[in-house]
Parts: sequence; structure tokens; C-alpha cells
Amino acid sequence: MEDIIKVPVHVSIIMDGNGRWAKQRGKERVFGHAEGVESVRACVEAAAESGVKYLSLFAFSEENWSRPEAEVSTLMGLMMKAIADEIESLAGKGIAFRVLGNLSRLSGELREAIRGAEERTAAAAGESPRMTLIVFLSYSGKWDIMQAASKLALEYSNAPESISGLPVSALDKYLVTAGIPDPDLMIRTSGEQRISNYLLWQTAYTELLFVDKLWPDFRKQDFKDALLEYSHRDRRYGKVK
Repeated sequence: MEDIIKVPVHVSIIMDGNGRWAKQRGKERVFGHAEGVESVRACVEAAAESGVKYLSLFAFSEENWSRPEAEVSTLMGLMMKAIADEIESLAGKGIAFRVLGNLSRLSGELREAIRGAEERTAAAAGESPRMTLIVFLSYSGKWDIMQAASKLALEYSNAPESISGLPVSALDKYLVTAGIPDPDLMIRTSGEQRISNYLLWQTAYTELLFVDKLWPDFRKQDFKDALLEYSHRDRRYGKVK
């Protein structure tokens, strides 16, 4: 990719600002969510073209269940429609699709659609996908750590004294992101400068980039500009260089 010295393996995005984008135009919040789908398409294309191997998107948090029922229903409907509209295109481009989070809270219809999409886009045996697109749905970082800790405790319930000798990384395999590299770069749109209970464990050394654009205005060139910014970062992981 032109001007990019080093491409991150995993880019994650907190897609923020849909509601404000719609409000600025005198429309309902859901209009912004629908327009945000176009930004998803643009970023998926830019990431795949740039050689990014994992692109993850924070679509709906555990806390978002407390939003008005009509908005939640619309968001879930948009997810169903996006799966139906995009999955063949993703499969044709060699992009694997995954959804991670507390999926037990989703409707049976949506869970079935997710399973079908993941199976349809899975790489053939012995092959790797061109890129993996991960959507975090009904997810929170604290929930993820708690469910992982519960699994770890259950596995060592017969020898609890062994837990004290485990390395910190031992928790990784119990997280919903097991087998997925931690994000190298996290982007948040809309000017907000926080990570909002997202991937708390996995972003310990992630480079953070906060941009002022609202998510529906964030498109392909913005994504490539973010990669260029990342390429100028000096990642030391607490070490001295």
C-alpha cells in the first residue's frame, strides 16, 4: 500500500456518532445507523486492500440493551439485513465473518443467521481467509473478563492452588477472542476519547486513535489515513528502544 510502512495485523473500530449524525440532519437516530453501514463497507474494502488480516467492529454493547426498544429492534434488523446483503460478497472476496459477544441475548433468528454466515465464509480446510471481519455484538469488556475468569476457575476447580502459578496470558484462551491477535490499532470516531468498556483486556498495548468525524462520514480514505498514522507510531510495549 502506498505510503504505508507497516500495516497493522488487527484494526478495531468503535463506530460512534450515528445518532448525532442523524440529529444534525433532523432525522431519527436509526437513520444514522443505516447510513453507517456504508462506512462499514468502505472500511472492509480499505482494510482488505491494505493487507489488514483482522478488522473488528464494535456494533452493539451489553449496555446498549438499555436503549429504547424501537432503536434496539431497528439495530437488530439492520444486522439481519447486512448479513443477508453482504455475506455472498464477503465470501467471494475470501473474507471470513465472525460475531463475538454474549450471543445468548440475541433472538434465535439472528443467531441462526450468524451461524449460517460464519459457515458460508469460513476458509476451506488447510487455507486461511484473506481477512477476518469480526463484529462485536452484545459485548462488553468486563463481561468478557468475567466469563473468562469463570471458565478458568471451573477448569482449575480441582486444583485451585495451581491458578496462582499461571501467567497472565493464561486467561487469553477463555476470552471470546481466543485465537485472535490483540488489536494493533483501535480507532474511535466522533471525537469521544474513551474505549467504553470495549476489549479491556485485549487493548493493553493497542495504539489508540481518536478522530472527530462521525461514523457515517468515515470512509475509505479516512481508514487509510489512520493506517498511515499508525505506521508513524513507535510501539515499545513498556520497553526502552
